[in-house]
Amino acid sequence: MNLQERILLLIKLGNYLKSNDDNWLDTQVLAEQKNGWFTREFLEKAAGNIADNYLKEDKLRQWAGYYKLDDNIQEKCVGIVMAGNIPLVGFHDFLCVFITGHKQMIKMSSKDDVLLKHLVKVMAGWNSKVNGKVIFAEMLKNCDAYIATGSNNSSRYFEQYFGKYPNIIRSNRTSVAVLNGSESTEELEKLADDMHLYFGLGCRNVTKIYVPENYDFIPIIKAFDKYQYFSDHHKYKNNYDYQLSILLLNGKYYMTNGSTLLTQNESFFSPISQVHYQFYTSPEGMQQSLQSNRELQCIVGHSNVPFGQAQNPGLFQYADSVDTMAFLLGM
Repeated sequence: MNLQERILLLIKLGNYLKSNDDNWLDTQVLAEQKNGWFTREFLEKAAGNIADNYLKEDKLRQWAGYYKLDDNIQEKCVGIVMAGNIPLVGFHDFLCVFITGHKQMIKMSSKDDVLLKHLVKVMAGWNSKVNGKVIFAEMLKNCDAYIATGSNNSSRYFEQYFGKYPNIIRSNRTSVAVLNGSESTEELEKLADDMHLYFGLGCRNVTKIYVPENYDFIPIIKAFDKYQYFSDHHKYKNNYDYQLSILLLNGKYYMTNGSTLLTQNESFFSPISQVHYQFYTSPEGMQQSLQSNRELQCIVGHSNVPFGQAQNPGLFQYADSVDTMAFLLGM
């Protein structure tokens, strides 16, 4: 399968992701049944983002051209351990390996083991050569390189298992936002998207905000109202009720609109239904400190990733700022 064939397949897949094909709709239903966090709304959001941000012809050709992809690559097998925190979270890794022409062996997360398998099956129906390029396995062995994403704990095991091979190993990361008090209502509503999409489970979801002293929290709490319907989702509501009870038992100050909790905390990572905040006095020093922090996936704000774009990465925005394509082409 040459580069042109691979690009045409990916373009066709982008159209399929936004279609109402019965098999694709049934697959989304199955994915939601297996993982209650994968609601139809967020399944469609993830698929639409992939189609629009990754699989448009002009973007694919520009991406391939940047790396000077051709058909002379020496095929190697890349083992991929995928996360499952949000729908199709490992698609970009799949895409990188596929477009370069390497073979891949994928271990899916039990939380998200339906969607990509279906998409690969569909692609193989269009071109049977896909079967020789993508393999799903419960155990990864005899690969030339590995890309593995997981928790801080599992990443230590990945280092042990895959350390002697070329690898990219990713652990827990999250995202933050820096506010200065001048944000418009529209910007705060977009920030609410950055926090709440996929129930806040993605590494690009904002879990903490930095605000100046004497910041007025009322506008941002009002912006959270866009997602008050989360209270109707039983898994989310259970988390909200639990986190609220912990705050009450510990006598911690909090603010809420009834569906999202806002509390002061130095930790970047916040539990489901909760967002942390911290005051700052020196924006320059804080910005420098955040940019060098390895626990952060992205920073949202006027001088950083635009509001509302945290969960809209493009082809050139690589997880942990490690260029996956350069890694694959340099093996």
